[in-house]
Amino acid sequence: MDTSQISEHMPVLGTDDQQVGLVDHLDGDAIKLTKNDSGDGQHHWIPLSWVSQIDEHVHIDRSAADAMSGWMDSSPSGN
Repeated sequence: MDTSQISEHMPVLGTDDQQVGLVDHLDGDAIKLTKNDSGDGQHHWIPLSWVSQIDEHVHIDRSAADAMSGWMDSSPSGN
């Protein structure tokens, strides 16, 4: 997977085509999502291992609800 195709503000979609969030930036082996689109106003991170496809969106291998229940609340790289 060519992660260089992931850019700022790309929508991240679950397998149900529901939006998980927008890309803030890559953070090590994770995608940091913008806090403005999260329901709680906080940044969240999802692992790059969840990414299944990149086109005009970042597609992940689980539903939006599953992603939101499994995302990280702090940077896995410690930044």
